[in-house]
Amino acid sequence: MLILALPGLGQQLSRDAVTSDAEIRQILAERIDQKRQSVGIVVGVVEGQSERIVSYGVLDQRDPRPLGGSTTFEIGGLTSVFTSLLLADMAQRGEVTLDDPLSKYLPPTIRLPSVGSRSITLVDLATHSAGLPLLPTRFNPKTQANPYVDYTESALYQSLDNFKLTGNLGVDYSYSHFGMGLLAVALSRRASQSYESLLKARVLDPLGMKNTGVTATPEMNSQLAVGHNGALQRVGYWDTSALAGAIGLKSTANDLLTFLEAELGYRNSPLAGAMAAMLNVRKPTRYRGLELALGWHVLSTSNGQIMWHNGGTGGFRAFMGFSPRTKVGIVVLSNTDGTNGIEDIGLRLFNSAPSDHPHTEIKVNPEILAAYVGEYQLANGLKLMIAQNDYHLEGRLGQLQFQLLPESTKDFFAKENFDGQLTFVTDRSGSAYMVILHQAGTDLPARRIR
Repeated sequence: MLILALPGLGQQLSRDAVTSDAEIRQILAERIDQKRQSVGIVVGVVEGQSERIVSYGVLDQRDPRPLGGSTTFEIGGLTSVFTSLLLADMAQRGEVTLDDPLSKYLPPTIRLPSVGSRSITLVDLATHSAGLPLLPTRFNPKTQANPYVDYTESALYQSLDNFKLTGNLGVDYSYSHFGMGLLAVALSRRASQSYESLLKARVLDPLGMKNTGVTATPEMNSQLAVGHNGALQRVGYWDTSALAGAIGLKSTANDLLTFLEAELGYRNSPLAGAMAAMLNVRKPTRYRGLELALGWHVLSTSNGQIMWHNGGTGGFRAFMGFSPRTKVGIVVLSNTDGTNGIEDIGLRLFNSAPSDHPHTEIKVNPEILAAYVGEYQLANGLKLMIAQNDYHLEGRLGQLQFQLLPESTKDFFAKENFDGQLTFVTDRSGSAYMVILHQAGTDLPARRIR
């Protein structure tokens, strides 16, 4: 589930909102020096066929080298835009169709869930309407520091065993790394190539994106930023294995601006037709003003539509978007993961503001709330503490404390001090074994450890 919870975007921004380099740098300085929410941030802007890079901060607290357009970052969920483009390109070539069943490209021994005669299709996966959860059901990482390192394609298939789909297959929106990982596997099997080599041949090389890939080149490694958690502590990099097609890419602001130039028509590209086809597919979500295209979230604002996506790993956050109407593209990359994100910076530069997601508090039996009390650990190393206070919960994440109010028996929103929501995942007894943190469009699972 994706929920927009972007600080400061509930108010309409004027047409002369922050756009100059000096004003962008001031925003980054405040985020890094005053709020201590990142170690370094790079912003890239393409408009009127010109590019500019604005950065602030350093590669690492132990390495004072400045960041720039060629600094390498993990980009997490932005990977799904590239995987969806790969699908659109293969459809344009006649190698697949969007409505092909997933089963057509997986081993025949794999048992896939279905609803009646309706089975999961490729377009269901690319629009997060396949009814699959955020993470595979049999995902139990040995280490939270590198949670996907040992997650194999075989384990991905096993997670499909005995999984029961609920809701309207092909209609209901539920963001899923699991589904995007399966899409990448299916396309790779169709092409008889690894995901990495297929993406390089069909997307990255044709666009001239030499510093983007699952495996970093020596040049990329020479300028690889160090990741940090929300407490600004150094963390390791992620090996994404079978989920590489969902969250596995590394890239630079320069390369992502090259991608946006092709999207906006500033750069001739053999992928122009596939890029246009991605935007022709639209699926609804339960959120006002938000639709899904192939790989892109489509946000309707007072100044037109914005195509955007974001991503995060244990030590990085990323945002990429473009406005077809204003022909502006924005990239924001941070070498720090955290609960506040950087998506608000990107959306603010479009001179547009989405409507707030409305929350309505309900009353929940205190006995239900008691089953959620405990300690939960995020993959970035931070721990989320949940306590009970009568008919609501109290949360603590690092030094941040906030009150959580229920809007369903499992979904909670913060009244103040925290821009995010929580969904508790329970066993049959009603006791929570996981909580999913929804913040700035990213879903972060945290397993209960106490």
